[in-house]
Amino acid sequence: MGRRGRDAAAAAAALVVVLAAAAAASASSPAEGFQPLSKIAVHRTTVEMQPSAYVRATPSLLGGQGEDTEWVTVKYGWSSPSVHDWIAVFSPADFISGTCPNPARHPGEPPLCTAPIKYRYANYSANYIYWGKGSVRFQLINQRYNFSFALFTGGLENPKLIAVSEPISFKNPKAPVFPRLAQGKTHDEMTVTWTSGYDISEAYPFVEWGAVGAAAGAEPARTPAGTLTFSRGSMCGEPARTVGWREPGFIHTAFMRNLWPNKEYYYKIGHELQDGSVVWGKPYTFRAPPSPGQNSLQRVIVFGDMGKAERDGSNEFANYQPGSLNTTDTLVKDLDNYDIVFHIGDLPYANGYISQWDQFTAQVAPITANKPYMIASGNHERDWPNTGGFFNVKDSGGECGVPAETYYYYPAENRANFWYKVDYGMFRFCIADSEHDWREGTPQYAFIEQCLSTVDRKHQPWLVFAAHRVLGYSSNDWYAMEGSFEEPEGRESLQKLWQKYRVDIAFFGHVHNYERTCPVYQSRCMTNEKSHYSGTMNGTIFVVAGGGGSHLSDYTTAVPKWSIFRDRDFGFVKLTAFNHSSLLFEYKRSSDGKVYDSFTVDRDYRDVLSCVHDSCFPTTLAT
Repeated sequence: MGRRGRDAAAAAAALVVVLAAAAAASASSPAEGFQPLSKIAVHRTTVEMQPSAYVRATPSLLGGQGEDTEWVTVKYGWSSPSVHDWIAVFSPADFISGTCPNPARHPGEPPLCTAPIKYRYANYSANYIYWGKGSVRFQLINQRYNFSFALFTGGLENPKLIAVSEPISFKNPKAPVFPRLAQGKTHDEMTVTWTSGYDISEAYPFVEWGAVGAAAGAEPARTPAGTLTFSRGSMCGEPARTVGWREPGFIHTAFMRNLWPNKEYYYKIGHELQDGSVVWGKPYTFRAPPSPGQNSLQRVIVFGDMGKAERDGSNEFANYQPGSLNTTDTLVKDLDNYDIVFHIGDLPYANGYISQWDQFTAQVAPITANKPYMIASGNHERDWPNTGGFFNVKDSGGECGVPAETYYYYPAENRANFWYKVDYGMFRFCIADSEHDWREGTPQYAFIEQCLSTVDRKHQPWLVFAAHRVLGYSSNDWYAMEGSFEEPEGRESLQKLWQKYRVDIAFFGHVHNYERTCPVYQSRCMTNEKSHYSGTMNGTIFVVAGGGGSHLSDYTTAVPKWSIFRDRDFGFVKLTAFNHSSLLFEYKRSSDGKVYDSFTVDRDYRDVLSCVHDSCFPTTLAT
């Protein structure tokens, strides 16, 4: 073997060591994991441009035909290649200039003020170590600014910037992108939210919409949209206030009202410029929700903790949300076979890197543009010390709920209080916020009781509760170690409400696996049946559906009596209401879309009315 061959072999061996170390770190990481961008020590960056180093990106103009997603080829190299070299994507392209609002613990301002959007190791390209040059492809989305690509050496811990590409850009960086449907506060209202680079002073945002198959000559409706954004000052801590900050663009929401139940509608978002011309988004369709109590086929998807991943392989050694693309793709392929989605917390796991919210909205856009996408608040959206939350932890990376509450619409009375109800045909959904106090005597407890108690079970027989953290039952290993199988004080106040108002199913995320209980009350199974339930409604079935895509969680080895089925895999739940007395529950794996657990419920209204333990008010002896 020649000298260059020995050098290549040594480099390959070094790469194996690096990969092994990364795998070991991933395997031993705590349950919450690490946001891949947090591994980059931005504050330690030095600028040491090398004459022999180069980075070139093509094409230089993106979105020439109105595309909001494009692939870019990046070629790079220099005379001293190393396994520690990496390529980063920055946006805006001029990422070195500016004043850095870094915390006092990093004395002196580093040359870099911001983290990249994504990165890949240079030796992902074959023979980079041998030849000193390589080529990779990145997938970019329209994010309102231009892009540049940078070559670093020194690894992620001691980055040295040695070359930067010329900037590239989308043809219209401000174009409206990634619409997100959500049901409004009433059943005949659909909202659409989207992101653009247009402030209200530059262009008027609106949605143009109408019924599919309307009479010839019928004019579409135009509904104006409201516009929101947020600033660095809205963030509660770092990295959201520092290296993770990126302007979020302008978020617009329009309301399409007085919809006919189950009718199909078309819509297109747009911005009218000052000269009267319009910048359009892509056209889409949706089906209006059924009216409350309507007897029709109704299909619901439920999952939590999906996260995001990159189709181009960037951020590659992090293994942060390994199943997210599987879940997304399986749901996209099956769009015609469900009607509404509930993502119950932990959406992108941006953890203070605001650019990742754009990346997430792009990933799920094929779903959200066509189906109402209802979200709940998770710890990675909301939690930050001393901000009024129930948990005094730093899981949101300083976001303290602001991006989630702005990028997505949900029909809450107060958007900062992330609890709300949804009436969808024969279903009533009561969505709670596990990041705020839910115990008896709190405003949220009052909301939960009001939501559960006001449903007419004759016409809406299927009553569903959902929250992010496990307020019911889970045999996850860390809950088992605490001896509670729940969040501390999780079900103590709520279980009497679930029983009193006869909640059919309670969904939770947070634990990254799947688990289903028997109909249970006060830790006891109320029936021995496991696959078919009929007759008196005598307990709530608790479901952990937190396997949307984030790294998986382990169970305790001893299986509690109330645990019927467990699956440590990525997946989601589908509920199908055939009519007022027949419900099908299915758990599907994201990898193949096949059913791995299921049960059916057949129950008449009188079975809901029947009294069981702690479910009825006292009666009188009067005749």
